[in-house]
Amino acid sequence: MNSAFASWHDFWLMGGYAFYVWLAVAFTLAPLLALVLHTRLQRKALLRDIRRQQASARRVAAARGRASAQGGEV
Repeated sequence: MNSAFASWHDFWLMGGYAFYVWLAVAFTLAPLLALVLHTRLQRKALLRDIRRQQASARRVAAARGRASAQGGEV
């Protein structure tokens, strides 16, 4: 298998088109990285909301259990 470039220096220069090639790479990777970051942040927020809702449901169930044990309504 033959390499398209004679050296690493030639690879980074991309045959004189380095600016356009690396700009295209940057414009491709930046949104992908932003998407990964956004997804992780959304996941953390979603899990936090789920935990909050579950805690609220447990508090409501506990309050209803105490009220029924005391003979009252909530």
